[in-house]
Amino acid sequence: CPSPLHLSPSMSPPPLSTSEGSLELNAISLLSSSSSFPSSSPSDVSQKPLSLVSHSLEFVSLYFCIQINCVTFPLPSVTPDQPEQQLLKPNEWSYCDYFWTDKKDPQGTPSVGGFEVLLQKQLKGKQMQKEMAEFVRERIKIEDEYSKNLSKLSQSPLAAQEEGTLGEAWAQLKRSCHDEAEVHLKFSNKLQCEVEKPLLTFRDNFKKELKKYDHHIIDLRKQLASRYAGVEKARKALADRQKDLEVKTQQLDIKHMNKHEEDIKKARRKSTQAGDELMHNVDLYNRAQSKWFEEMVTTSLELERLEVERVEMIRQDLRQYTTLRHETDMFNQSTVEPVDQLLQSVDPAKDRELWVQEHKTGELRPVDMDI
Repeated sequence: CPSPLHLSPSMSPPPLSTSEGSLELNAISLLSSSSSFPSSSPSDVSQKPLSLVSHSLEFVSLYFCIQINCVTFPLPSVTPDQPEQQLLKPNEWSYCDYFWTDKKDPQGTPSVGGFEVLLQKQLKGKQMQKEMAEFVRERIKIEDEYSKNLSKLSQSPLAAQEEGTLGEAWAQLKRSCHDEAEVHLKFSNKLQCEVEKPLLTFRDNFKKELKKYDHHIIDLRKQLASRYAGVEKARKALADRQKDLEVKTQQLDIKHMNKHEEDIKKARRKSTQAGDELMHNVDLYNRAQSKWFEEMVTTSLELERLEVERVEMIRQDLRQYTTLRHETDMFNQSTVEPVDQLLQSVDPAKDRELWVQEHKTGELRPVDMDI
């Protein structure tokens, strides 16, 4: 989990904010309590150099850290091999380990969140699955049309008057076209029930899951941004209160000691309240970020599971496709086997004998005329 904002003692406040684009380097300082000044008389305070008065304040400051689009990360000096940064699922290239920062678009458009990158991957997979279903649907149409054309061709009267063993082979070939048409029609029906329909059903369920996760993470990221805005607002308020306290301390005048002392106490009280408010907002921010982190891990693992299921389901579907295709080839082969057998029996001499026996006009041959 990204390290939350931590508090540590410091003698003087570091710079409040340095920003460049969406990258901000913050060191937030706040007064730790209303007893920031040591107990001393007003005259003692007025006689101390301003630097000593400032250094007598006890500050609590946040460690330096990097905020990228409202998410807090450690400094670049922190390496992945440190305990708090070790991969959650080493050697698995899991989604939950590699999509925490936002991805900058090279074309200059707003950066894309790591979860959005994962979501786009899933949406692309959903689109690919849709296109696969469309491909199968087109194959079904082709098979239907092919079946109709084969059936129609099998009823053609062409060469119906062929006789003999060759005529029998020809008639069987036409019957095989009808049988093959039935095979392709069955192949088409099975493609629809066993390949296309599962693809579409899984895709619809997949779409519902993605929408649910998308809305959930977006809401958490909005909450995190809101909490971060609260921290920034409280940080600015604290800086203003500290500045006011410093001005009032510098204006300390012996002649109006009592009035200035009351003003300083009031300014110190407001500064302390601002510090407490900042600490409260930092706590709310860290809770929101922790919640977002936990849900990011859970959701990314769910997306990973969905992707595995999608790939496995499509692989099984395509295996079913190849199985049906092999069956179709086998059945098609069985339709032409009788044709092969009859073609082997084709005998021109036998055909001639049968034809002559049926159509002969007489066996007596002409002879020479005898006078």
